[in-house]
Amino acid sequence: MAESSVELRDVSKRHGDTRAVDRVSLVIRRGEFFAILGPSGSGKTTLLRMLAGFESPDAGDILIDGRSVRGVPPNQRPVNLVFQTYALFPHLTVAGNIAFGLEMRRLPRADIAARVEEALDMVRLQGKQDRLPAQLSGGEQQRVAVARALVNRPAVLLLDEPLGALDQQLRTDMQVELKTIQERVGLTFICVTHHQEEALTMSDRVAVMRQGRLLQVGSPRDIYEAPQSAFVANFIGRSNSLTGRIEMVSGLRCTVRAADLPAADPVVAACPAGAGIGSPATLMLRPERLHLSADVQVDGYDNMLPARVSKAIYNGSETQYLLALSDRLSWQVLIPNAGNGQKRFQPGESVFLRWRADEAVVLSE
Repeated sequence: MAESSVELRDVSKRHGDTRAVDRVSLVIRRGEFFAILGPSGSGKTTLLRMLAGFESPDAGDILIDGRSVRGVPPNQRPVNLVFQTYALFPHLTVAGNIAFGLEMRRLPRADIAARVEEALDMVRLQGKQDRLPAQLSGGEQQRVAVARALVNRPAVLLLDEPLGALDQQLRTDMQVELKTIQERVGLTFICVTHHQEEALTMSDRVAVMRQGRLLQVGSPRDIYEAPQSAFVANFIGRSNSLTGRIEMVSGLRCTVRAADLPAADPVVAACPAGAGIGSPATLMLRPERLHLSADVQVDGYDNMLPARVSKAIYNGSETQYLLALSDRLSWQVLIPNAGNGQKRFQPGESVFLRWRADEAVVLSE
C-alpha cells in the first residue's frame, strides 16, 4: 500500500446540537485523487474545512504527511484550497493571480517567474499569462485557480465543489482535465462534491458520507457495483429495489421472496455474508443490468418478472423505460439505442424483465 498522505483518526465535530462529523476515521494515500461524496448536510464540507484548518475537530486528530496538524493555522499547513467560485482577482492577469501567494511570501522575482511558468505548463495555459480572468472561459478560470494552488507546492490540494460553477458540457470536460492534471503533478487531491458522476469519473477512491458518518470507502467500481447499504445504492446512480425475506440459502446463492410481489417466484441472487433463512433483505438492481423482452422464453437468465410499460423516454444514447411490476412497485430500465435490431417498446405493452443472479446486490438487514 502507498504511504499515507492524510489520516483522520476518530474525528468528530459539532455545530450546536448537530454532530456534523461523527467519529470519522480515514486514510488517504499519497498521490491519489480522493473524493468525499454526500448530500447537503452530510458533513463533507466540514471535513474539508478541518483539513484546511478553518475549523478544529472537537475530538480526534488529523495527520498530514504523518504529522498532527492540531492547532496548526491554515497558512502553516502543507495544503491549498481551491474554492467553487475560484476567487480570482479580476484586476490581475493570469500570471498575476498565480504569482500572488508567492509575492506575499516575498520570494525572489526570478523564482516567482520560474514557478509561475511551471504552473502554467501544468494546467496547459501557456500563452495566456497576460489575459485577465474576464477574458477566459469558465474552464480556463478553473485551471488558473488550480495553478494558483499548485504553485505553492502543497502536499495536498483540497477542492471544494470545484466544477460547480460550470455548465454541464464544460463540467464533463473538466472532470477528465482535473484528473489529467492530478496525474501529471502526482499530488494528493481531495475533492468534496455532491455530484455522483463527478466523483466516479475523477477519483481513484470515493468516500460516501451521510449525516456526519462515513458509510463506505472504495474504488468507483466497488461503490457502484457493490454498495453496502441501500442509501449508497440509491445515492450513487439509480437503482431498483425489492424488499422481502430470504427464503432459501444454497451455497453462495439464496432466494428472496418479495413482499410487494407475493405471487411471483422467489428471486435468485448472490447470498450476503451472514444471511440466514427468514432474514429481512433488500435486493438492489441497476437499471442498465436488466434485459427487456416481449418473449416468454429467453435463455441465459436466472430471474424473470412480468411488467407493463408505463412510459418510454428517449435520452439520445439510451431509452429509459418506467415499468409497473404491480400497483405498488415500479422499476426503471435503461436500454442502449445503438444496434439496428433493438426492439422499441410502447406504453401499455406487456414485457418480461430478466437478469442474472450475480447482477443484483442483496443487503441483509
